[in-house]
Amino acid sequence: MNRSIVKLSLALCLLSAGFQETSFAQTKSESVYDYKEAFRPGFYNTNGNVYRSASGKPGHEYWQNAASYDIKVSLDDKTRQVKGTVKIMYTNNSPDQLDFIWLQLEQNLFNQSSIGQAVVPMTNSRYGDSATDFNGGYAITNVTGGGKKDVKYSINDTRMRIDLPTPLAPKGGKTEITMDFAYTVPEYGADRTGILPTENGDIYAIAQWYPKVSVYDDITGWNALPYTGPGEFYMEYGDFNVEITAPANHIVVMGGELLNPQDVWTKEQLDRYNKAKSSDETVLIRSQEEVTNPNSRPNKGTLTWKYRLENARDVAWASSKAFIIDGAQINLPSGKKSLALSAYPKESNGGNAWERSTEYTKASIEYYSKKWMEYPYPVAVNVASNVGGMEYPAIVFCGSKAKAGSLWGVTDHEFGHIWFPMIVGSNERLYAWMDEGFNTFINELSTEVFNKGEYHRKMGSMNFAAKALMHPNLEPIMVSPQGMKERNIGLLAYYKPGYALRILRDEVIGAERFDAAFKKYIEYWAYKHPTPEDFFRTIENETGENLNWFWRGWFVNNWQLDQAISDVSYVELDPKKGAVITVQNLQKMAMPVVLEATLESGKKVRHKLPVEVWERNNSWRFVMKTDEKIKSITIDPDEVYPDTNPDNNVWKAK
Repeated sequence: MNRSIVKLSLALCLLSAGFQETSFAQTKSESVYDYKEAFRPGFYNTNGNVYRSASGKPGHEYWQNAASYDIKVSLDDKTRQVKGTVKIMYTNNSPDQLDFIWLQLEQNLFNQSSIGQAVVPMTNSRYGDSATDFNGGYAITNVTGGGKKDVKYSINDTRMRIDLPTPLAPKGGKTEITMDFAYTVPEYGADRTGILPTENGDIYAIAQWYPKVSVYDDITGWNALPYTGPGEFYMEYGDFNVEITAPANHIVVMGGELLNPQDVWTKEQLDRYNKAKSSDETVLIRSQEEVTNPNSRPNKGTLTWKYRLENARDVAWASSKAFIIDGAQINLPSGKKSLALSAYPKESNGGNAWERSTEYTKASIEYYSKKWMEYPYPVAVNVASNVGGMEYPAIVFCGSKAKAGSLWGVTDHEFGHIWFPMIVGSNERLYAWMDEGFNTFINELSTEVFNKGEYHRKMGSMNFAAKALMHPNLEPIMVSPQGMKERNIGLLAYYKPGYALRILRDEVIGAERFDAAFKKYIEYWAYKHPTPEDFFRTIENETGENLNWFWRGWFVNNWQLDQAISDVSYVELDPKKGAVITVQNLQKMAMPVVLEATLESGKKVRHKLPVEVWERNNSWRFVMKTDEKIKSITIDPDEVYPDTNPDNNVWKAK
């Protein structure tokens, strides 16, 4: 216990027998708070082991498998089809022999017989319209193993099982799988992929576009949950070599290093492209006027764009003849440079809109690189599309109609995802809050400083927000996104965990200590697969705090907070000797208590009680130092805590 609290407790014990008090009691309410439950030990379900340390770090025998890809595809803008070949190089670093491999076929979500289509609400769903007549999915052919022999495989919904002719040896066994595939791009693909019609041509935002290996880990073995829309992705890391053949009047952008710029840009555009790599100001590579000029593209039928991305968990790309392209350099803490690129149509250009996209991209990545960990990729591409906002390594899709603060917000959010979950590779299919919530938290810090707070808006009263964030009908944060009402996902995956981290940082631990611990979490789990317990343990070990009560109240359960003032009196009837204040904890959540007294002279006095006062109490009495009468006392005067009943937060002298 904090030493000052011990002293205060002793003083109250000595005074309690001889107090002569003038009481101004409010009506006491019955408390449902149970300190035995809130502060119960034994929070963690597992002990540390060789794979995952009790300290929150990866264990000394931590392992994860790896998957690299060589992909060659073509885009047919008449049939809207993507078609090609993928070669998967898979390494089994686990201690287990693998007799089969599971792959993810996410485009099968758009087949009318898929599980995802069956569970999408008829209307007003982010993930599509179950009444659509589009019937897509993968066509898989010519599946061969490393020996060029046909392999046995089966497809069930968005999952594909490949039975290996020879079992894959543990601790380093390797295999190769090659297959041909094709699919037709949906116009609206669950707000993650799609086609945006514009005056000068369609914009193809291509994601979930190739068969990819599922994760095999030390937690559940094969992670083969079907893709149904709400739960996002969980993938292994590896290298990507990608060749995309598209009509020559298209520009193809991908999250990766462009290996043959001289083959796909005109000479003038190549000069501008190279200039952008060393310019802090946005350089126009292809202007709006050039979009309709045939000479702004090489005079050929098709062009092949060659890209490479290393140590990543996925790749995505976009293609269009309508793209305006601009770019600028990104300055990284190590002295290295990356390239910010924006691709957007004329409808998105002008009026404080996408012409600032590269500025936003550059600022966002430079901030996060300095604050948390350096950006790892050679480019950062922002694409205007009919996807409201979706992230992939080194490339994001944002709504083409966004402008001003909304464009900054979605750009900053999607590029924030580079750190969660592209660098810190959590299981989004199960724990959406470990990427969306973490990202929401860091986005607020970024927005506070961008362009001297151009788009920063101070957070309003959390008493009002508490009615939504702590509503008793909500599921807990730890429920998977598939197990949440769709209308609740925004609150439970984004805002509530983001707000919880801000409260933990600012009110419980302190910004300096929390930021250092959070940075360590990123460092420990960069390019690895952490679980919620790994995060909880890291923060506790790095800060020295027992935060079981916090995780239990905010994440594991949907508990509410209700702090109240129930009694105020003066020591020995003398306001100059201080006031004895009694506070109650009426609901199941425990939090620190901040009180502010307004004295008769107008002077204000603050006092903060640590959360430990609730470790064995439902109510707590303490002495606030005052030297005159009190006019009023308010709990949480800054309204930063999510108190669901603020009406009992204020006491006024009668």
